[in-house]
Amino acid sequence: MRITQTIGLAALLSSNSRYRTAGGLIHGTANGANSDVRQFLGIPYAQPPLGALRFSPPRPALPFGELDAKEMPPSCMQFVVTTPNINNQDVLELNLGGLNGTTGPISEDCLTLSIWAPRGRGVKDLPVLVWFYGGGFATGGTDVPYQNPSQWVQRTQSHIIVAFNQRDNIFGYPNAAGLPDDEQNIGLLDQRLAVEWVRDNIAAFGGDPTRIGLWGHSSGACCIAYYSFAWKDDPIANSVILHSGNEFVDILNRDPLHSNFTYVASQLGCGDLGPAEELSCMRKVDGKVLADFIGDYYNSGESTLLAFTPVEDNRTIFPDWTARALAGEIARLPALIGTTAEDGVPFAPYNPDGVDTDIADMYTMFLFFCPSFQAARNRIAALTGPVYRYIYSGNFTNISPRSWMGAWHGAELPMLFGTHPNYRGNSTPLEYETSHAMQDAWLAFVATAGRTPSIQGWDAWNEVDGGQVAEFGNDTPVQLIDTADLEANCGLI
Repeated sequence: MRITQTIGLAALLSSNSRYRTAGGLIHGTANGANSDVRQFLGIPYAQPPLGALRFSPPRPALPFGELDAKEMPPSCMQFVVTTPNINNQDVLELNLGGLNGTTGPISEDCLTLSIWAPRGRGVKDLPVLVWFYGGGFATGGTDVPYQNPSQWVQRTQSHIIVAFNQRDNIFGYPNAAGLPDDEQNIGLLDQRLAVEWVRDNIAAFGGDPTRIGLWGHSSGACCIAYYSFAWKDDPIANSVILHSGNEFVDILNRDPLHSNFTYVASQLGCGDLGPAEELSCMRKVDGKVLADFIGDYYNSGESTLLAFTPVEDNRTIFPDWTARALAGEIARLPALIGTTAEDGVPFAPYNPDGVDTDIADMYTMFLFFCPSFQAARNRIAALTGPVYRYIYSGNFTNISPRSWMGAWHGAELPMLFGTHPNYRGNSTPLEYETSHAMQDAWLAFVATAGRTPSIQGWDAWNEVDGGQVAEFGNDTPVQLIDTADLEANCGLI
């Protein structure tokens, strides 16, 4: 085994997948299924958040000398959701490793990022998309089959994608009494450090540090929206793309007494302690024990919510998003904002014969579409830059195997990543055409900082005349529609 590893490393040293970063030399490899893509997996952007660094803001990674970045890294600590839902009954490919009933490899030593780039050694100054995964601030990671970008990079050979792991649930958003108020949202601080690493190192892989687009789904999109306010004067990015998430999606934790953290502490041998002692004790609890407790509570069906999501801290999360935007307290970045036609389907109680459409439609409108509309309005009023809006309406059987699923929450992701033909049968010609139209539009948006949409007639949206909203996958790859009738139902959020 040792000899094999040595020979493999020697081969890598002579290959063209050896790149120097601030931390040291990184050895990547060609993607097995997409040979024109080079990938670098599991690069540390922060020190392992272990021991005293658990529940602490991230610290930049230490120099590593040389790194063999060929294997997918473990994801951050999390749990498996056992309540029946689309992702554990019908479509497993948005789970870690595409698995069911297990998370696959997880670890607290997880603050890593991975890069997919065209294989050619001479590529340079390519636009970069930095992916923020979703998962309700509880689950997720870079090892998600539907979110592997190698097929997209293989197709275009003209952009780079970076994805990173971050701390979630109690590990990322502890809301502990023993922590300073501005150090509670450490998962959001992980994200900023990852983006800083990309800025400082992506040129070594052929990327353009002045053309970095932040791209996220669901809670990942919420994080990018928060980021736009928190780092308004130095966003690093040139654009933002928000899928089914923004600052108006109400997912924040409101627990000023820190009772959730204290409850967990009391159940794991750290009860009846002062704030500092409680925090110190909780840093010594085995990470798996801690993650399993959170998961068991979540899956038990307890009526009392045990939430570990971001809190208002006036550093990364603020009390009045509209007022801040209108005061100019938001980064001036072009935005591409949208939702799916049936975003609410996974949030209605699961039924294999079909969910309650009234409940699903309510979630679609008021948890996703209307907040998205308001986020677009705010950015237009704040003059942050051009705003483009979209709706994904595709209902393809290999992504939505039950007809009632429609364009459910996350159904557009395999279209962007190019992974739609990988599971449950071949994709249709319309599916490929829709996928390519979306990929080209998203890439053009980042490559030009929102100045050159790739779809004729898709103009920047504004509240005065409504502009045009691009609808993807509804019997045609893309068409321009007016959503004024839907918006009339939103009112003021």
